[in-house]
Amino acid sequence: MPLAYALIHEQDGYFGISFPDFPGCISGGPTNEAALRKGSEGLSFHVSGMIEDGDPLPTLRTLAELKQDPEFRELASDAVVTLVAFELPSKAVRINISIDENLLDAIDAAAKEAGMSRSSFLAEAARTRIRAA
Repeated sequence: MPLAYALIHEQDGYFGISFPDFPGCISGGPTNEAALRKGSEGLSFHVSGMIEDGDPLPTLRTLAELKQDPEFRELASDAVVTLVAFELPSKAVRINISIDENLLDAIDAAAKEAGMSRSSFLAEAARTRIRAA
């Protein structure tokens, strides 16, 4: 997964997150952790939209390169600087797996309840588990 630098600002107990290499992509949450999670999801969505629209992705700068940017230095002066992982869109690949039939029934029931396909449900479960690792 690629990583992008982010700035987290706290104001009145709310944490906002922005990405210097992706102007206009912002998110936030009531905690640092929520801001990071929502920031990663928002950046993944933002990048997906850029690719869908045919917009070129920016070259991700190193921290040393960012520190040369006066605007970044000003914004970072009262922020936490961190790296945030994001997903690049890719094409779906068909796979063949073996799984216990009772587990498959439970997966299908949970996917239906969530309004998702089996594939979407399994992919989201895998993403959630990978993020938690």
